[in-house]
Parts: sequence; structure tokens; C-alpha cells
Amino acid sequence: MRALLDVILVVLQLYVWILIAAAVLSWLVAFNVVNSYNSFVRNVGEFLFRVTEPLLAPIRNVLPNLGGIDLSPMVLILLIFFLQQVIAYYIYPYVF
Repeated sequence: MRALLDVILVVLQLYVWILIAAAVLSWLVAFNVVNSYNSFVRNVGEFLFRVTEPLLAPIRNVLPNLGGIDLSPMVLILLIFFLQQVIAYYIYPYVF
């Protein structure tokens, strides 16, 4: 059972890095640092969008509209950190 919890913790940490990569790529595209017409950039952006959007969309519906600022990735990262701490401190020590 601990191995399963370890896998869950690693997947959560990997998802945090995917969220950060999606946010950075969106900034780079918005400031025209990266050309979104490039096929590699488009494919990476599409992958990051498809992986992150199912969890970010419900958070965006709850958060108030702040104009051009999207705080949903930060809220999701904080929720993931909270979930990791709950697993590490309350579930992991009691599983054999």
C-alpha cells in the first residue's frame, strides 16, 4: 500500500511541474517569445492544455474574473500541496 501512496505522491508532483510548464508556455506565447505557429510549440501547448484544462476549468468557474490574470493554476498547485501533506502526515504513517 505504501508503494501506491508513493506513486500517487510522484504523480501529484509531476502534475505540479506540468502546471508550471503550461503557465510558462502561455506567458511565452502571450508575449510573442515563442511562435505558436511552430508545430512543436503547438503540439506541446495542445498536450499541456488537454492535461491541465479538466482540473483548471472548474476552478476558473469558481474564481472571480480578474481580467487578464489567471490564478487557477496557483490555486490548483496549493490544493495539490495540501493533498500531498495530508497523504504524507495522516495517511502514509498508518499504512503498513
